[in-house]
Amino acid sequence: MLWSRAFIPTLRDDPADAEAVSHRLLVRGGFIRRLMAGSWSMLPLGMRVAKKIQDIIREEIDAIGGQEMLLPVVHPAEIWKKTGRWDDVEGILVKLKDRRDADMLLAMTHEEIFTTVATELTSYRQLPQLWYHLQTKFRDEPRPKGGLLRVREFTMKDSYSFDIDPAGLDVQFQRHYEAYGRIFARLGMDAIPVHASSGWMGGKESVEFMVEAAAGEDEIAFCPSCRYAANTEKATSTLPTVTDPTADAAPQRFPTPGIRTIAALAGFADFAAADRQIKTLVYMIAGQPALLLLRGDHELMEQKAIDGLGTWDVRPAHDEEIVAALGAHAGSLGAVGVSGVRIVADPALHGRCGMVTGANEDDWHLRDVSVERDIAVDTWLDLRLVAAGEGCPVCGEPLEVKRTIEVGHIFKLGTKFSEALGAAVLDEQGEQRVIWMGSYGIGVGRNLATVVEASHDDKGIVWPTSIAPYEVVVTVVKGDDAPSVAAAEHIYSALQEGGIDTLLDDRDERPGVKFADAELIGIPYRVTIGPRGLAEGVVEVVRRRDGTVESLDPDAAVAHLMETVRRERTLGK
Repeated sequence: MLWSRAFIPTLRDDPADAEAVSHRLLVRGGFIRRLMAGSWSMLPLGMRVAKKIQDIIREEIDAIGGQEMLLPVVHPAEIWKKTGRWDDVEGILVKLKDRRDADMLLAMTHEEIFTTVATELTSYRQLPQLWYHLQTKFRDEPRPKGGLLRVREFTMKDSYSFDIDPAGLDVQFQRHYEAYGRIFARLGMDAIPVHASSGWMGGKESVEFMVEAAAGEDEIAFCPSCRYAANTEKATSTLPTVTDPTADAAPQRFPTPGIRTIAALAGFADFAAADRQIKTLVYMIAGQPALLLLRGDHELMEQKAIDGLGTWDVRPAHDEEIVAALGAHAGSLGAVGVSGVRIVADPALHGRCGMVTGANEDDWHLRDVSVERDIAVDTWLDLRLVAAGEGCPVCGEPLEVKRTIEVGHIFKLGTKFSEALGAAVLDEQGEQRVIWMGSYGIGVGRNLATVVEASHDDKGIVWPTSIAPYEVVVTVVKGDDAPSVAAAEHIYSALQEGGIDTLLDDRDERPGVKFADAELIGIPYRVTIGPRGLAEGVVEVVRRRDGTVESLDPDAAVAHLMETVRRERTLGK
């Protein structure tokens, strides 16, 4: 491709609304353009990268037995109603009606639709199966941001496995786990597999693949010693042992005028340190009030409540609901003597004595509270957000908390969808068996952006060779120098014939502009051709990643680049 003929609309300045590095560089480099919030046009450079990512994904999924399909984006509502997700994902699911007034939706994922295809399976002899597609998805994100990192419309590879039993599902899950590791290595990323919540996907086990990045919206707990890793939605930790006073004294009321926070109460009374307080949160669970109790210095991880209580109908109670349930406002709430309201407590409170909590009367609290004696806990459930420095649940060493981007997620769905939609086969004994399913996703655009987050410098993007839009750019320093132009065309043609994706910068621009553009869009290698070098019989080969410069004669430069690029294409395979 000649740069003068290519559509590469680079910009000198950052877009005003760009926060993430990838957002800034992909727009400036002419890879993407915004249509509306959460919706992006993929320009030629972006498409070249996206296609290479898709090719890597296809190669690795095909290698574990994947069969590619293409399923529709518009779905009839009745299928989603059968699985219960028509209402479960209200808010991000885009619903519409056709001219016949039938309910429809835009696909946010394809578990239901692949399962309808699986209903044609009739015998255990047809299993296992592994099907996938690369297809458009739409989720009505309330706050799309970060360029391609959080969008409403995107392309995703989702694959689905079908097995006769849990053992077969385990095999396919492990094959995907290994294939995903190879995919991310080939994309040049160090992805950390972590235990994760399955969320609205359902199932009992899932693993996310996370890449550390400042722009990430997920946090993981990570142990450098034993490599334990889990999303903070799922992570656990060990806490130091706490020694409490005896539980002989009955709870005592004491006035706390104007005290409304954990910190204010800790400063008000020397016996009310944050770790000696009981934090009482009123939530509406499936339409009914419930009390969620944590230690005062701990934060609630809401996803743990959702997963543990088995419902997505979970939200903080409004002021009037709080007063109706407990008779007081937030800041003076407690669970002592409460009945008729479900009480869910974090295990860090188990057996605690001498605690301080609200008295359910504004401006009053209780001290000397024994959790076991004074609070009728209905359910003990891990509710707290893990913090850095707490003990690893595996080896006990201090945990780190890292900000990350999710680049892939694999789920053991079990029989949730196959039972709801009637996907079953006859086994060896002629008995009907419901199919066991797995679901495995990778977002193409998000991976593209995450590579940029992980691989850039102050000059621009630094693409790994495996997915770079072009692998080599041939830059002519003086476009009016005939020997330079001839040498450039020779090198360009030789590289193209050798199968190297090459861009010839033949524009009538100053050398500085050409160099800056090549660095901005991140092409791994640049061949610089100028009259002075040619007079000495050499051209310069510059490596984008570290700026290394080699002076070689033109034919040697071609041979060197062919060998180097072909080798780097296969890294991670």
